[in-house]
Amino acid sequence: MNKWIIRFAGLVLALNCAGTQAALGAALPQASIADIQRMMAQGEISSEQLTATALEAIDRGGELNAFIFVDHNSALKKSRETDRRRRRGERSGLLAGIPLAVKDNIHVAGMPNTAGTPLLRSFVPKQDAPVVARLKAAGAIVLGKTNMHELAFGITSNNAAFGAVGNACDPAYIAGGSSGGTAVAVAVGMAVAGLGTDTGGSSRIPAALNGIVGFRPTVGRYPSEGLTRISSTRDTVGPMGQSVADVALLDTVLANDEMPLAVASLNGLRLGVPREYFYLGLEPAVERHVQALLDALREAGAVLVEANLKGIGDMNQAVSFPVVLFETGVLLREYVAEHLPGGTLEALAESIASPDVKDILAGVLNGEMPEQTYRRAIERDRPQLRAAYADYFGRHRVEAIVFPTTPLTARPVSEVGETVELNGLQVPTFPTYIRNTDPGSNAGLPGLSIPLAVAPGEMPVGVEIDGPEGSDRRLLAIGAAIEALIQEVAPKRVAASAASS
Repeated sequence: MNKWIIRFAGLVLALNCAGTQAALGAALPQASIADIQRMMAQGEISSEQLTATALEAIDRGGELNAFIFVDHNSALKKSRETDRRRRRGERSGLLAGIPLAVKDNIHVAGMPNTAGTPLLRSFVPKQDAPVVARLKAAGAIVLGKTNMHELAFGITSNNAAFGAVGNACDPAYIAGGSSGGTAVAVAVGMAVAGLGTDTGGSSRIPAALNGIVGFRPTVGRYPSEGLTRISSTRDTVGPMGQSVADVALLDTVLANDEMPLAVASLNGLRLGVPREYFYLGLEPAVERHVQALLDALREAGAVLVEANLKGIGDMNQAVSFPVVLFETGVLLREYVAEHLPGGTLEALAESIASPDVKDILAGVLNGEMPEQTYRRAIERDRPQLRAAYADYFGRHRVEAIVFPTTPLTARPVSEVGETVELNGLQVPTFPTYIRNTDPGSNAGLPGLSIPLAVAPGEMPVGVEIDGPEGSDRRLLAIGAAIEALIQEVAPKRVAASAASS
């Protein structure tokens, strides 16, 4: 085995996901995309070796159900072409030779785009979505399409048509969703990085539950064409990676934004801590690990501003489902008509395999969300929500707010239905997992989930930072500084956590 083919040893996964890693064997190198590029430039590794290793990990990890479709031959062919161009001294793109995973609701030319639902099994786009075209122009290699919650309408990725996606730490646990396949593929070394989509938390929730980084950009930062969308107001592509640096590099390519990621200092950095809504009813492990980070941030000189977003729950509720449920009917009807000649939204709804999603589409078809309610949400309630965030950032002079990505960690697939256990109570699954990620989504703000260090035997925990609209590069820089702090204090924090368990 070549010396560069090493086990994925990410901070969280190395501590509590050893079983999954041992089963997969060798996976991709634990190094940033920039480091991998340098290794390839120096001849230490090749794109073909890198891609072959990713494909082998995918084949060995079939029980995780991370992929719906994999194009082995095309990926290897493109990797060899990349190596030949490199040997000829041709200029390389930022992602040259890097194997990536793409969620199966983002069009990739020549690959099926099922959106995780049976009726779209035969739909093969002829053109790449603009975001995929940008990745390919930068030299990336698309390995295949990843599994997801059907039609992106859920947070478990328990897909009745293609099988449940298994958590990177334990396949019996939920992966989170709806971009569960991409999160797991990145977490276990089946891909260096990847794309998900995010409506109310679909890239950040599975990132948190699998111990990787997930990013939701400001709405409109990336092109939205070529997606199986459920909301024109809220949907966005969400890059996912093993580190903030990798996600920031994907953001550079996807947004065509070459502004360097400035180094952020934690000393004097003002961060909002809105406990009234975002910190209520947390699983003890989540509360403990997030509080440990807050303590470390304060010790590093950050100024933590304890201030609440007044009425955030009610404001968010007035926007969230009214917008998605109304826009879903419009968008999916148009999508089916364009890509499945003779198909109808009614036929799509009838063919849905997952009961929870079938119920949602039935409600859409029955007109359960009146246009009047939707218009009120768009014209009055969403502007009010956006104004509340803008006022919060300005009045408290904070650059970001910090909170747990999810109130609870992953649970066994067999124990998650309409409700899930939290602190001894059965609570609604969907609204509980999206509670913290949803408000920023509705306001169109950028949000970044970063994995925390956890003790052996614990499931991953994520912390999120949300920033003002358009502050994407600054938010990523702050995230990189927080990530570095986590890595610095992790050994003693994990040891203390393990001792107290």
